[in-house]
Amino acid sequence: MRVSGSGPGSMRLRLLLALAALWLSDANEPGTAMTTRDINQQTRESISDYTVKGHDLSTPGSHLSTQDFNQQIEENISNLTSAMYSISIDGFSSAPVEENVTLYSPANITLLCNLTRTSTDSATVEVTWKKDNERVESRNVTINEIKNVWSTQYTLKIRDRNQMGNYTCVFKSDQEVQATFHLQVPQIEGKEHHIVSYVGDSVVLVCKSLKYIPINWIWYMSNGSDQVAVNDSLMPDKYIVDEKYANITKLKILNISEKDDTSYWCQAVFKLGESKGKVSLKVLTYMTPLKPFLAIAAEVIILVAIVFLYEMYSKKKQMHAEDEKEFEQIEQLKSEDNNGVENSTTRHRKV
Repeated sequence: MRVSGSGPGSMRLRLLLALAALWLSDANEPGTAMTTRDINQQTRESISDYTVKGHDLSTPGSHLSTQDFNQQIEENISNLTSAMYSISIDGFSSAPVEENVTLYSPANITLLCNLTRTSTDSATVEVTWKKDNERVESRNVTINEIKNVWSTQYTLKIRDRNQMGNYTCVFKSDQEVQATFHLQVPQIEGKEHHIVSYVGDSVVLVCKSLKYIPINWIWYMSNGSDQVAVNDSLMPDKYIVDEKYANITKLKILNISEKDDTSYWCQAVFKLGESKGKVSLKVLTYMTPLKPFLAIAAEVIILVAIVFLYEMYSKKKQMHAEDEKEFEQIEQLKSEDNNGVENSTTRHRKV
């Protein structure tokens, strides 16, 4: 079969025939099979080879460059979803508005900001977009004004984690107001919680991702300022990782000791990044519940001792006072007796 012509239609037909021939040749070989990913890869390689040879893929009269055509082919192969997220701002006096945007996988998204102006607002409005406080290119930004509403949208083709982050639309005239979209991967349910257990027991740490299924789960434990990966092969008689359900991961720690008193991190791996959850494990000894009782008992003993010592001191002081009083009385009696003898002698002499 012979194919003639040099236009895009002829090129596409050549590619289709090449793909069919490759598929048939591989199908005839036992034990081989070509996947969709392989076909897509060969399609891109065929297009690249055809471009290198100097052929123009654009049709006469069109302005579609080779790069744009390849990009369109790539987008068709990827078959990504599209979505729009919007924030409405009620005048320049509004506080900054924020919205979380959860992305599970690569997608084409549009971020839309609508600002409602009042009659007292300035007629001149400057609109800019920022990514993590850095101004972005304006070619993907459109601005429209309808009556008292300013509208701006930013089109994004999210392909990897580097494109995730905070995107902010800024409206500026005499005043300034802004709205921020936080592009993030799915979050772990209950990102931080605490568990208390005792020495010698076993404990199970659980992390969940309810709406989305991660590609992989990874467990870490804190070791000072470092994080050490925890898995079955590390200490099989100590740690058991259960991933029976794709959206739930469990870490079972056997025969825990006081050394296991630390923080554990579960990390859910997605196509556009990772999300972490923290589980803090507090390990107690069996003497720990007795410590409050012992502390109270010690306080009672100390209090009783203080009261006892005070009573003894008071009693001793009282006895000392009584002895002094008795001594004074004796001395007084002796003095009176002496005075009586002297008076009698004087009387006898006078006689």
